[in-house]
Amino acid sequence: MPKITFLGAGSSIFARNVLGDCMLSPALESAEMALYDIDPIRLKQSELLLKTLSANLGGKAKIVAYDDPRAALANANYVVNAIAVGPYDPTILADFEIPLKYGLTQTVADTLGVGGIFRALRTIPVMLDYARIMEEVCPNAWLLNYTNPMASVTGAILHGSNVKAVGLCHSVQVCAKDLLEPFGINTDNVRARIAGINHQAWLLELEKDGVDIYPEIKAKALARTEKHGDMVRCEIMKTFGYYVTESSTHAAEYLPYFIKSRYPELMEDFRINTGMYKEWGPNREKYWKQYMQEQLENKQQTHVRTFEYASYIMEAIETNRTYEIAGNVLNTGGLIANLPREATVEVPCLVNANGITPCYVGSLPPQCAAINRTNINTQLLTIEAALTGKREHVYHAALLDPHTSAELSIADITSMVDELLEAHKEWLPVFK
Repeated sequence: MPKITFLGAGSSIFARNVLGDCMLSPALESAEMALYDIDPIRLKQSELLLKTLSANLGGKAKIVAYDDPRAALANANYVVNAIAVGPYDPTILADFEIPLKYGLTQTVADTLGVGGIFRALRTIPVMLDYARIMEEVCPNAWLLNYTNPMASVTGAILHGSNVKAVGLCHSVQVCAKDLLEPFGINTDNVRARIAGINHQAWLLELEKDGVDIYPEIKAKALARTEKHGDMVRCEIMKTFGYYVTESSTHAAEYLPYFIKSRYPELMEDFRINTGMYKEWGPNREKYWKQYMQEQLENKQQTHVRTFEYASYIMEAIETNRTYEIAGNVLNTGGLIANLPREATVEVPCLVNANGITPCYVGSLPPQCAAINRTNINTQLLTIEAALTGKREHVYHAALLDPHTSAELSIADITSMVDELLEAHKEWLPVFK
C-alpha cells in the first residue's frame, strides 16, 4: 500500500478532508498516512482526529505522526502540501497593514499583489528545503501542492528542484457552477473547457447536453440589475468576453481597475470587501478551536468524499484508471501557446499509472493571454527573487504588479518593499 505524507497536517480540517477522501478509496484505504507539522499541539490533535475517523471508516489506514520531516517523507509515494509560513499576527497582518500605510488596499493577498509576493517569498525557501529532502528519501514521489500563491510556489519547486509536482486548486471545479447557479441551472451534463493561470483561468467553452449555452448564460449574467457578490467577474466577462475562475473578491486585486484610492465608490459599486482580513485571523482561530473541540469529542464522526483532486490523483495512478484534473504545471512545450514557456499555467491534465500528463490547449483569446501575462510577470520575478536571493527582483516583482503599479509611485513601492523586508526579516534572512 502507498505511503501518503501530509505536510502542514496541523491544518486539521483540510487534512481530514483529503485523507478522509483517501480512506474512502479502495486503492488507498490501507495506506500509511504520515502526518507532519511544526506545531506539536495541532499535529497531535490532527492525529487523534484522523485515527478516530479511520476507525469509523473501517480502520484500515495507518495514521502516524512525525516530528521529523525526513522520517515523515521517507519512502513516500505521495506528498500533500498545505503549509503556511508565518503566523497571522504579526506576519500575515503586516502584508496588509504596511501596504495600507502607503494607500494600497488589498482583499485576500494570497496570490498576487504585494501580500502575495511576500507570502511566496516566505514559503518558497521552506518548500525547497522539503524538496531537497524528497530528492533524497522519496525521489519518485508526487508532490501535490495546495499552498498559495499557487503559481509562484509550484513554479519555484519545478524550476528549483527535480521533484515531480503539480499545483492543485478547486477554483476550476466550481467555476461553471458559480456562473450557472444564479439561474437555477445545475451542472449535470455540463462540459466546461478552462485554461489560463491559477485564480485567473478562463472559461473558454460551456456546453450542456452537447449544446453551447455560453452566449445565453453570458447574456443572462450581464442583464442582472441587482447588486450581487459576483459583480467583478461579470464586469471582466463583459469587458474581455470570458468568465474567470476565481471569486470576485480575489479577482478584483489581480487587475488595476477595481480597487482604486481615487475612486473609492468602485469598491461599493462592485461589492468588494477589503476589510475582511482584520477579522479573518481571530475568527479563523476561534473557529478552528471550536471545530477541533467538537470533532475530538465526536467519536461517531464520518466522512463523505469531497471534490478535492488529491485522492482521485493517487487513485488514478495506483489503479491506472485515467482521471482528468485541472493542474498547475510549467508551460513546457507551449501548452498554452501565447503564454511564456517558463510560466506556471493551469490546464487540463490526464492522470494514470504514467503520472500526470498535461494537455495541449493552444492559444488563449489574445486579450485573456494579455491579462494573464500581467500576472505572470510578477510571478516569474517573485520566483527569481526567491531562487537568487536578489533584493532587486523583489522590487521588480512589486513594481510590475498590476494593482500596485496602478496605485503607487516607484519611490513608494520601493520604500514599501523595504519596510516589508524589514518586518519579515525573520522569515527572509537572505534579503539583506
